[in-house]
Amino acid sequence: MSNQTVLAAVSQLYQEFMQLPFPPGLAGADRAGFDLVMLDSDTAAWVFTWIKNGGELEARGRTGLLRCITRLDLVIPVLSEADAPEYWHRLREMARLVAESLHGHQVG
Repeated sequence: MSNQTVLAAVSQLYQEFMQLPFPPGLAGADRAGFDLVMLDSDTAAWVFTWIKNGGELEARGRTGLLRCITRLDLVIPVLSEADAPEYWHRLREMARLVAESLHGHQVG
């Protein structure tokens, strides 16, 4: 996929994601040692920054995004159905697409 195609796809996913409510009962919750509100906001912020910058992130942004993906990879396997795993999978998918566009190779 071209960078413009990825940018359009992630922009659409981001708009859809932002319409979703944060999973009820998870405010202040911790999974795998990570605060879910912070993980959600940090990941979405890096994706938004990438979209706003036309598909670019500076080094700090790339590092932050990859850190979020690593944390999501630790959190997602321990989620129960009550934790709305589909919400977290959508967030990770957006982050993965952004990371792949930055590095030009597959990210897990």
